[in-house]
Amino acid sequence: MLETKNLFVSYGKIIALHNVNIRVEKGEIVTLIGTNGSGKSTLLKTISGLIKPTGGEIYFESERIDRESGHEIAQRGIAQIPEGRRIFPLLTVEENLLMGAFFRRDHSLIKKDMSRIFGMFPILEERRKQLGGTLSGGEQQMLAFGRALMSRPKLLTLDEPSMGLAPVIVERVFEIIKEVNRQGVTILLVEQNARAALSTAQRGYVMETGGVLLEGPTQMLLSDDRVKKCYLGIQEIHIL
Repeated sequence: MLETKNLFVSYGKIIALHNVNIRVEKGEIVTLIGTNGSGKSTLLKTISGLIKPTGGEIYFESERIDRESGHEIAQRGIAQIPEGRRIFPLLTVEENLLMGAFFRRDHSLIKKDMSRIFGMFPILEERRKQLGGTLSGGEQQMLAFGRALMSRPKLLTLDEPSMGLAPVIVERVFEIIKEVNRQGVTILLVEQNARAALSTAQRGYVMETGGVLLEGPTQMLLSDDRVKKCYLGIQEIHIL
C-alpha cells in the first residue's frame, strides 16, 4: 500500500532523513520507533505531503505521491493524527468530526459514520455540543481518532498517540488502534512507548539519526539485544 524509496529530507543544510526505505502492506500495523530527533515525525509529515522530500520517491497504492500537495494526498485516503492531537479547540466535538469529512459529499454516509464514531466513543456523543478545547487529553485523543476516521482513510498514520496520557488511557488508545485496524484500516504508527508499539504492530522499523537502523517482524525486534537495551530498558546481566 505504501512504499518509500531512498527518501531524503533536508532542512537547509541539516539532513533530517537519508536513504529511508520502508513499506506498509495493506491491512498491516507497522510501527516506527526511535529516539527523539531520529526522523520519525518528519517521515510521517513527508508521507502526508506537509514536507517535500529533497530526494527519493513515495508510492501509495503503486502511484507516486511525493510531488502532490497535502490535500491531494488526503483525498487519496491517507489521514494523519498528528502529535499533540491538534483538534480545533473552538469548534464543538460534532464540528471537529465534520471537519474530518471535509472532502466528502456523500452526506447520508457522513451521518452514518458519525453514528459509528459515537458508537466507538460514547463519551464523544455525550460531549457532542461541547468545545473541543474543554475536553480532557484522553477525550481529545478519541476526538482526533474520530475526526481522522470520518475521512474514511485507507491508511491512518499516528504520531505519538499515547503522549501525555494516563496509563489507563494509553491502554485504551492501543485497543482503539487494534479495533480500527480490524475494521480494515492500515496503520503506520510512530510511538515512544516502544514496548506497546511493538506488541501492537506486526512489523517495525527502528530509526536512528534520520535513517533505518533495524527492520523486521516485531517479535524479532522485541528479542533484539540492541532494542532491549536502547528502547525497552532491559540490559543483560553477566554473572561472573
